Amino acid sequence: MDVAAAFSNNGGEFIIEPSALTQKLKGIKVLLFDWDGVFHAGHKNENRSSTFSEADSMGINMLRFCYYLMNGEAPYTAIITGENNETAYHWAKRENLNHVFYGVKDKVQILRWLEENQGINKVEVLFVFDDILDLSLAKESSVRYMVNRDSGIMLKNTCKAEGLCDYITANDAGNHALRELCEMTIALNGKWEDIISHRVSFSDTYSAYLSERNSNTPEFYTIKNREVVKV
Repeated sequence: MDVAAAFSNNGGEFIIEPSALTQKLKGIKVLLFDWDGVFHAGHKNENRSSTFSEADSMGINMLRFCYYLMNGEAPYTAIITGENNETAYHWAKRENLNHVFYGVKDKVQILRWLEENQGINKVEVLFVFDDILDLSLAKESSVRYMVNRDSGIMLKNTCKAEGLCDYITANDAGNHALRELCEMTIALNGKWEDIISHRVSFSDTYSAYLSERNSNTPEFYTIKNREVVKV
């Protein structure tokens, strides 16, 4: 199967050559996600309540398992959001992420903190984003996935012209863009059949991954006085 053609024919847009993207994906050890406009369409109420999709959740879990198979350990996984998102905190705890960073207006600041405190190199980072607030981090990350918003015509043009994204989804955040990205990444890494086989049989390998993943308890950080501080 020609993976790139399948996703292009579905409406996804490769900004760099699929072969170049595939090469960059081999070095990924870190998964970073924006929340608003990525996990949901961006609508919230006065109680900060938003939503997430179980289809997207399954996709992200399988993506983490993909990199477990490739690297022998689960990837570092975190949410970086500019707001205070109660639903994001719930999901991060349920899915046993490593960190949640909230109230972050200059997101590249978190990459600097990760480099200094977690030994993370930016060439290992895959970042999923959707809007202007995310561009400072997208500029510094290795793999940059942009969640499509049909109304964002000028922003998409800017990201393409300035080399700030590698792929723009066919689907928007309200229609499982994350699932699209996860399936594409797994397939480009050549692990789709392995993932399905391990998960369907609930193999010892998948059980070992799940045990490692579930040992995480996410820590929460925010920005105070321009410093990253634990909450």
